Amino acid sequence: MDLKLIWKKKFFSNHYRIFEHGHQIGELINKPFSNTTKAKLNGEEYIFKTTGFFNRNTEIIDSSGNVVGKIDYGSLMRKATISTKESVNSLKFDNSWNTKWSIQNKNRTEIKYAGSSTKGEIESKVDDSILLLSGLFITNYYWQTMVAVMIAIMIPIMANS
Repeated sequence: MDLKLIWKKKFFSNHYRIFEHGHQIGELINKPFSNTTKAKLNGEEYIFKTTGFFNRNTEIIDSSGNVVGKIDYGSLMRKATISTKESVNSLKFDNSWNTKWSIQNKNRTEIKYAGSSTKGEIESKVDDSILLLSGLFITNYYWQTMVAVMIAIMIPIMANS
């Protein structure tokens, strides 16, 4: 099965809308300063709940409250591992600008993502809502982390000016 999805969001927004053939089929909504993100795709609903400080990870929770997956983050914000009951998958960025990334299972690319800060595409050989949403979630998580680090660096510089 080959899926082609489009995602859109406003600049600095954490609300991704996911489309197939022009119809919205899902969304990913992260509230600022929250460790939980709500996500929907094709009628399936999940919550991504991030915990930890130095060794952060995220649990993926279904609408019944069951933990159905876990995300472990790599160093330098370049990789992540998505573990579900069915499989262990790796997310990696495919270019230095982090505008292309993919999720692989057993050295085979299953899902490819491409995008900018406001829109992008997803091409998938699998119809797995958890994996499809995880790819957007991880990228948004890394983007938010990078912005927080930049703010933490800029505040002391601006205060000393």
